[in-house]
Amino acid sequence: MKITAKELGIKTKIELKEIDSNHLAIVKKIKSRILKKDALKIIEIVQKIKENYNYQKFSLICRDNICSKSIKALKEVDIDIIIEERFG
Repeated sequence: MKITAKELGIKTKIELKEIDSNHLAIVKKIKSRILKKDALKIIEIVQKIKENYNYQKFSLICRDNICSKSIKALKEVDIDIIIEERFG
């Protein structure tokens, strides 16, 4: 099932990528740092997805531009972080 950012009412800079049938990743392609306020928005997005879709595992795919407070906030709610240097 393909979910789009538009369906969830979130910014289109945020891409959703299905890893497998119960694992969804949020791809955040930005040049600036991902701050704690950004992490809290990601958590809200995950909560919205959980309400409407049947995914069990969530990840954030981003560059290495994420602050330690964001990492901590995401890990507290079981959102994995996948660091990618290059985006295709």
